[in-house]
Amino acid sequence: MITGTAFTTARRSYKFFDDERAKLQADIEKRLPGYEVNIVSRSRDESKCLVRTSGDKSRGAYYFYDLTDGRFLKLVDISPWLNEAHMADMQPIAFHARDGLSLTGYLTLPKGAPAKKLPLVINPHGGPWARDDWGFDPEVQFLANRGYAVLQLNFRSSTGFGRKFWEAGFKQWGRGTMQHDLSDAVKWAIEQGIADPKRVGIYGGSYGGYATLAGLAFTPELYAAGVDYVGPSNLFTLLGSLPAYWEPFRQQMYAMVGDPEKDKDLLTAASPLFSADQIRAPLLVLQGANDPRVKKAEADQIVEALKKRGIDVPYIVKDNEGHGFHNEENRFEAYGAMEQFFAKHLGGRAEKPKAP
Repeated sequence: MITGTAFTTARRSYKFFDDERAKLQADIEKRLPGYEVNIVSRSRDESKCLVRTSGDKSRGAYYFYDLTDGRFLKLVDISPWLNEAHMADMQPIAFHARDGLSLTGYLTLPKGAPAKKLPLVINPHGGPWARDDWGFDPEVQFLANRGYAVLQLNFRSSTGFGRKFWEAGFKQWGRGTMQHDLSDAVKWAIEQGIADPKRVGIYGGSYGGYATLAGLAFTPELYAAGVDYVGPSNLFTLLGSLPAYWEPFRQQMYAMVGDPEKDKDLLTAASPLFSADQIRAPLLVLQGANDPRVKKAEADQIVEALKKRGIDVPYIVKDNEGHGFHNEENRFEAYGAMEQFFAKHLGGRAEKPKAP
């Protein structure tokens, strides 16, 4: 029997159809304030349950609850090496885009730092047909620990906000409203006094990497530095090199991004590579040589174009990686390079480089 449904606005919420289940949820949430809680398993007679918590400062924990005698026991922390007291709070935010559309996202401030003229990193999510949620994000905590305010925006075409919001981003990459939303988020943070307008960076992976390149190319006045992680630079070569297992998705991509034949002018204008002469901020590029989705050529093209113009563009490419770095040694190198890069150009903290 279905007893309820979960949905996400700023945070996860529930609508229950069963009074007893609603009372149980309220009971557990009262015992574990500040966390999202989810019953992940129950005994056959429903007298005992396993509860999982999640939050913005840890990966949560598991608890055992015996409804017959009231025992409520913590079983295990999922990430016991993380001290929540050292982590930063993730706060939901909302504002209106330039065309009046309501946008939401999350702001994480360095722990203990006043929200005033901080270096800011805007972190557009990948997909782009996905969304950011409230919860523990190791990259966000890493950047906040290094002294940056981190802004995650659910720009139009993010999922979970209804079909109209999703479709509002169709064929709006780069110079369209999807990128305008990110620019408006930066301007919002500046107007709120949170961000130092001279120390704004942008970092993202996959579509977020594309948005990084688009931000540097199409709004060069906004950004002091960018980090592109497996992001496409040329929409023609991206669409022309879709992996075989994405073939059923091709026509959908043409409808949502653009058709290389019918929308040639649109895709040309939206490809950062063709506006590389407008990029003036330093750029760090991270790329897997075996990436099946965003080919290495996407990174090679933009790196070559910027080097010809004398732009600072350190390039880390790994032969044993695909769409993202998964080997531990490569992740250490990438995040180490990122913190040094942002420290140099945005003024945050960084550990001293260590010998291999």
